[in-house]
Amino acid sequence: MSTTPWKTDDWFSSAWNYDKEVTKDLNFADTIKIHDVTLRDGEQQTGIAYNFDDKLRIAEALAEAGMHRIEAGLPAVSEADKKAIAAIVKKDFGPDIYSFCRCMKADVDASVDCGVKGLIMEVPASTHLIEYGYKWPLQKAIDTSVEATAYAHEQGLEVVFFPIDFSRSELSWVLDLINKVASDGHMDALALVDTFGVISPHAMKSFVRAVKEKFPETRLEAHFHQDFSLGVANTLLALAEGVEIVHSTVLGIGERSGNAPTEDIVMALLTMYGIDLGIKTEKLYPLAKLVEELSLIKVPSNKSIVGDMLYQVESGIIANWFINCGEEHLTELFPMRPELVGQPSADVVMGKGSGIDSVKWKLEQMQIPSNDEQAMAVLQAVKQFGLTEKRLMSDDEFRAIAKNTLATGGRTA
Repeated sequence: MSTTPWKTDDWFSSAWNYDKEVTKDLNFADTIKIHDVTLRDGEQQTGIAYNFDDKLRIAEALAEAGMHRIEAGLPAVSEADKKAIAAIVKKDFGPDIYSFCRCMKADVDASVDCGVKGLIMEVPASTHLIEYGYKWPLQKAIDTSVEATAYAHEQGLEVVFFPIDFSRSELSWVLDLINKVASDGHMDALALVDTFGVISPHAMKSFVRAVKEKFPETRLEAHFHQDFSLGVANTLLALAEGVEIVHSTVLGIGERSGNAPTEDIVMALLTMYGIDLGIKTEKLYPLAKLVEELSLIKVPSNKSIVGDMLYQVESGIIANWFINCGEEHLTELFPMRPELVGQPSADVVMGKGSGIDSVKWKLEQMQIPSNDEQAMAVLQAVKQFGLTEKRLMSDDEFRAIAKNTLATGGRTA
């Protein structure tokens, strides 16, 4: 690790992250893995539907990026999903392949047919969801969990017990449920599930510690949603308490507001905590573009890590920094270099927010000679274009407007 892990050739975070008072209580596991759920929870986002080829392309891209585990889907959903999961297993891309299933023997059998290594086995865990959402007696949640997890273990599958709505459960009730599964059924690992994204970061430590106290030898996994945009923060806090596995999706797609985004967690751990998960970070942007394309969704241009315009500088002040700092000191205006996450190189773009230094720099780049007065005239034309068109200007449009403005003595034709 660099002697200044907050400032390397590739990123510049904050030295405060590494202050002894900050790090003394951190208890990260020796090994942290990503369990990517793009193909299952990600596809549950309203309007997303992957076909067979989509699933294989995404699985291959996840593997190329170095994801450790892939949750390939729920085979009981359809024969098409079952076929895709089996094909992903057969391709043997590299990551361990898991399926998602309900605590039902038929779901387990379907997963066995696919050849997956393990199961994420769900059951409703809050009494109110069992009562109102499932219309079950409480004992049924206990019985089905015990029977199905034991059956899955008998079939040779690893079992990650996944209590739905864990974070809104009465703690003693859900811990008793889990204990019953651990003693009478089977549980290789336990997922801490914030189904509705409602845990505050201040409550996360207590949540993890209460579970660890009850199940000190059990591997814990974090599955947090983004309903209040806290999934990433809560995941980091859970990891700092010793949780070993992160459930996340590319772009944070998923049910309602989505899941904690894989790319955000990977880069936050690397740049703010000095923890390298072994993910090929240069693959993150291409992976995000593939998922965006196949999901038919529009990703905000300012999306963290992988937004298309993160490294396009319009503001006159920031453009001035860019020009002054050059490539050598690029992390003075970006927290990380674009190539670290596979983004295109940084550049100055023209729009309503452009300044005179931006225009002069662009004119110089295009070898269009001008004096200060002419450059100011071009700037005014650029600002008017941005205001009228409500978008950035392409290089060809800038060249045409610049030449026209200079040719007419500062008056646009």
